[in-house]
Amino acid sequence: MVFDVMFLRSCSLAVRRICSRAPVQTLPRSIGTSRTTGKDDEEEEKLDLDVWKTVMKTQALPEHQSDPSPSTLDFNRELVEMWHQAGKLVPKDITDEQLQDLAALTTKSAKKKFLKFLAIKEAHKISKKEKRENKPKPERITDGEERELKNTFLMKFWSGSLDRLQNWRAAQAMRFGQPLVYDMSYERHMTRREMENAVSQLMETEGFNRRSSDPFHLHFCGLTPGGAYHHELLKRYGAETWERMLITDTASQPADVFPREDLVYLTADSPTVLREFDHRKVYVVGAIVDRSIQSGVSLANAKRLQLATARLPLDEYLDWDCGAKNLTLDQMIRILSTVKDTGNWKTALEFVPKRKHCGFHQMRTGKTQFVRNNSAAPKNKTDGHKRGRERKMWWEEEG
Repeated sequence: MVFDVMFLRSCSLAVRRICSRAPVQTLPRSIGTSRTTGKDDEEEEKLDLDVWKTVMKTQALPEHQSDPSPSTLDFNRELVEMWHQAGKLVPKDITDEQLQDLAALTTKSAKKKFLKFLAIKEAHKISKKEKRENKPKPERITDGEERELKNTFLMKFWSGSLDRLQNWRAAQAMRFGQPLVYDMSYERHMTRREMENAVSQLMETEGFNRRSSDPFHLHFCGLTPGGAYHHELLKRYGAETWERMLITDTASQPADVFPREDLVYLTADSPTVLREFDHRKVYVVGAIVDRSIQSGVSLANAKRLQLATARLPLDEYLDWDCGAKNLTLDQMIRILSTVKDTGNWKTALEFVPKRKHCGFHQMRTGKTQFVRNNSAAPKNKTDGHKRGRERKMWWEEEG
């Protein structure tokens, strides 16, 4: 009872302070009947009640702000620390960006897989750093010592000169070279890990193209500014290096940059076989890494853009063993660059991983003869014994 009286007194004092700071404008009372006076009293009571509500809200707000709930990043950071103490495979150091990706995952199993991936990636970085530190450094020659010159008739080719030569070829390709388009409009079809793998393959693609003798003019079409692809490329290359890249990036579709009749979309699901490389065509490669093998995604995109499609002649040259006929982005540019320079599909398809096929086959007298690397060796001991027995019986009959 005493507490309630003290609480009401504090509320009334607060109301008086607010009223003294900002006086409430009330209607002038007119001389009239007692009924009008009663209405004015009710209006004043209602007005005082509203002021009391505002006072209570202002008093309750600091108490609510003084004890804030933990944020999502702090919660996930504590979760990673708790799993680390429990002995689970999680990274020791995790960034805020990785914590945001972790918070976006909904299931516990997905979080465990993501943290395991980060832990393995962190272990690889640590091992590479240790190897680099343990590698013996070349002895530096001081000013007092004399350097022993190597007797050779060859001039030393510096790496800076090689970089200038490769950049000059890439600059020439941007003006006179054959265009090669990478369609970057597959962000919504890939996960975070697949996006990082795709960017790694694109970096390998750009490096191989710059080192080749006759490089393509690379076009990154459908690259949305500020999107996931653009953000990851800026993160890998750096903003300054990305601006100096000898490639063309645009947010437009390939059909908006080149004539539609010159475009050929390369996809493994196409019914048309690319038997000859046409130097007048502009080939389009879908920049997608699909671990779940969603068949028909690139073919559907090509049909939506109303483009001609083709596939590499894998079945015509290779004895395909197992797995899908989807190749990585760096393997595609190796194959296309080789067939452009040599015109030989057999030489170009050497870049297809050996684990996916059993070897090349040749067409002879209407029949397919498979050429394998281990065709001469017997499959097992029983086959070899049978062959030796047949050969012996043949010699006996001959004698």
